[in-house]
Amino acid sequence: RALTAEEGWVLPGYIVFIVYRNICTLGEFCALAACVGTTDLEAGIITGLWICPPQKVIRVNFIGALPPQVFAKDLVLTLINKIGVKGATNAVLEFGGPVIEAMSMEARMTLTNMAVEAGATSGMIMVDKTTINYLWPVIKDQYKSKEEALAQLSKWNSDAGSQYAETIEIDAAQMEPVITQNYSPGDVVAVKKIAGKKIDQVYIGSCTNGRLEDLRIAAHILKGKKAAVRTVVVPATPSVWKKANQEGLLDIFMEAECCVSNPSCGACLGMSCGVIAPGEVCVSTTNRNFPGRMGKDGMVHLASPATAAAS
Repeated sequence: RALTAEEGWVLPGYIVFIVYRNICTLGEFCALAACVGTTDLEAGIITGLWICPPQKVIRVNFIGALPPQVFAKDLVLTLINKIGVKGATNAVLEFGGPVIEAMSMEARMTLTNMAVEAGATSGMIMVDKTTINYLWPVIKDQYKSKEEALAQLSKWNSDAGSQYAETIEIDAAQMEPVITQNYSPGDVVAVKKIAGKKIDQVYIGSCTNGRLEDLRIAAHILKGKKAAVRTVVVPATPSVWKKANQEGLLDIFMEAECCVSNPSCGACLGMSCGVIAPGEVCVSTTNRNFPGRMGKDGMVHLASPATAAAS
């Protein structure tokens, strides 16, 4: 997901489906990106077609301004807590509002990435100047100017006056850093509620929060400090790794005695580098925390890169 976004392989108006839940990350480009079963995938590869059941569209408006230390991960966890892990079943979540408009593309990816954790088929964000600026290196040969690109690609946006199955409004100004407390991305509380709980590991990475912006946030907090617990940092892609290295971020992590891994999904799905042992507790920037996700009989608390680094 992170590499696909980075390379510009998906553009506004595209339909993308694959057997992987968090492919919905790519909805940040105003594309319909969804996870399907192997039968649908096989049919798609052969025919180029996907029979998609009718979808509701739920509009989620984030208003106000983000307080200090509140990030995209806090927004999406708050939303999942509000509507539940099945609250957007058979629906597409369309994120908007002034908070989203002010966000970077990297931050927007965190929102669309976790739409599926609310049961959504996909998450989407409309095309704007931020989208065009991000995609410009890929699309510059197709358009005479960014203004023309915006005019053409914003045609994929929802029409003015669109009717939604539901509209949800969340005031970001009233928010504070949050974290999951049990085995569900919907069981969310303020970080201060579980402050002081013993943890064994911090994990910073994944397609949810392993991008350059996320590493900058974590490095800013860890600079000049020593990690109090085992801390694993996994850049999402080779490009992110290289840029983080060039900026000196990896030096900051190493000096803080973190373990910096090669780019991968890593321990997010219990695969490598950071898999926790039975009984261990991990604060993680990943997207799922059901039992056994990052290691048998371990507990995973989902949080933002800032909360993870501070922990």
